[in-house]
Amino acid sequence: MDILIYGMVNSFSLALMAIGFTLVYGISRLPNFAHGALYVVTGFLVWSFLNILKIHYIFAILLGLLIMGLIGAFIYRFILIRVRGMATSEIIATYALGLAVLEFLRWKGFKGMTYTLPVFIEGSVSIGGTPVDLQRLIVIGIGIIVVAFMWLFTHFNKTGLALRGMAQDEHAAMMLGIDSDWMAVIAMAMGSILAGLSAIVLLPLGNIVVETGYNVLILSIAVCIVGGLGSWVGAILAAFMIGFIQIITVAYIQSHFHMVVALLAIIITLILRPSGLFGRQKELEERV
Repeated sequence: MDILIYGMVNSFSLALMAIGFTLVYGISRLPNFAHGALYVVTGFLVWSFLNILKIHYIFAILLGLLIMGLIGAFIYRFILIRVRGMATSEIIATYALGLAVLEFLRWKGFKGMTYTLPVFIEGSVSIGGTPVDLQRLIVIGIGIIVVAFMWLFTHFNKTGLALRGMAQDEHAAMMLGIDSDWMAVIAMAMGSILAGLSAIVLLPLGNIVVETGYNVLILSIAVCIVGGLGSWVGAILAAFMIGFIQIITVAYIQSHFHMVVALLAIIITLILRPSGLFGRQKELEERV
């Protein structure tokens, strides 16, 4: 029961971390290596709104997500648009940006055990004799809501359908009048908001530290590579695979191998199936 419950929590945590990264790559083929930095920045922003500006928690969260969306749009309009189509330059630009942000936060003293976000609901419940924090149950609930919302948005909303069109065939979508750059701006904004949302949900379970940004980036990349770069469904399934394997590893081996599992997943996938579980290299497919 411990493995089942905490495996579910860990899997939904990975899905929340990676879904923004997958969305951006699936639509615009932009690998946003600043994803982990956006995650950490959201945590510090919400913490600052709560503790320095004394803003109510709900409004602090909404303001933090709004700022993240604007930052994501800004990153594309003023940085990525200049290197779009040059894969190496895209990676270097986003990784350099993320690295600069995270190390700036470290330099300014944002480190240690000082910075934490309050949990949404205090307390715990017992499920099958296993105590579970209510915040962890909220992670599962919000994970389900986000996945359902993304499916409904990309299947029944006009903008979502346009994003799906860009993901399936960018050139055909442009011939139908869809603006590629505008869709990329929306994708970056939504991806940044999703990164921020995952931070707001998951950071109350720990501390806000710079190193978390690097860990989130590695885990997001692992989920996306195993699932197939750009495949939304693949990312969800990969999150569950890696999530349960991590919990089993922690339960029966050692907690130190938690990140090793993600790194091994990347290596094994690249050796055995480079396109991932649902990747289809050079083939038309639905990626959102």
